[in-house]
Amino acid sequence: MLDPDRLARQLEFILELDRLKGIERRSWLLHSERRENSAEHSWHLAIMAMVLCEHAAEPVDRLKVIEMVLVHDVVEIDAGDTFRYDTAGQVDQAERERRAADRLFALLPPEQGVRMRQLWEEFEARQTPEARFAAALDRLMPMLHNLHGNGRGWRENGVTADRVLATNAMMAEGAPALWEVARAMVQEAVAQGVLPAEPRPDR
Repeated sequence: MLDPDRLARQLEFILELDRLKGIERRSWLLHSERRENSAEHSWHLAIMAMVLCEHAAEPVDRLKVIEMVLVHDVVEIDAGDTFRYDTAGQVDQAERERRAADRLFALLPPEQGVRMRQLWEEFEARQTPEARFAAALDRLMPMLHNLHGNGRGWRENGVTADRVLATNAMMAEGAPALWEVARAMVQEAVAQGVLPAEPRPDR
C-alpha cells in the first residue's frame, strides 16, 4: 500500500537535489564556455566508475562506488563547493558539510537517509577500497579538465605543478595506475608551459 508521507519525503529530497545543478565548480567544461556544476561532476564520476573500475587498487563493488560518487557532493547544496586548493575555505569545510548532511539526509525516510549518510561518511573517511577508489576518481576528473583544457582553471587560481601533485597524491591509494597516468600528464603540461612548475614572483 502506498504510504503518502513516505513518498512525499522522497519527492521532497529529489526536488531538493535540483539545487545541486546550480552549484558552480572551478573546472571549465571542455566544449563550452562555462564552468561545470556539481551535479554534472557527480554524474561524470559515476560514468568513470563504470568504465574504470578495473584500475582500482583492490577489487571493488562497482555499484557501491557509483552510489558513493552520486551522493558525495550532495552536501554542497548547503555547504557550497570548496576549491581543492583553497586552504582558507577548507578550515571550516568539514563542519559546513556535516551540518548540510544533517539537514539533507534527514529529508528522506529514516532508513534511506541513514543509508545515504553512511555512503557519504564512508567516502569522506576513505577507509574502504570503494571509498579510496571513489576519491581517486574525484581527484582525477578535475585534473583531466585542466590537462585537456589548457590548464585554465589552474592558471586562473595560481595553481602550480607541485601543488597539483601534492594535493592529488592520495589517488595512489585507490588507483595507482591512474595516478601514474595523471603524474605523467602533469609533467607533460609543465613541459608544454600549460602548468607552471613554481609560483610566479608576483604571487
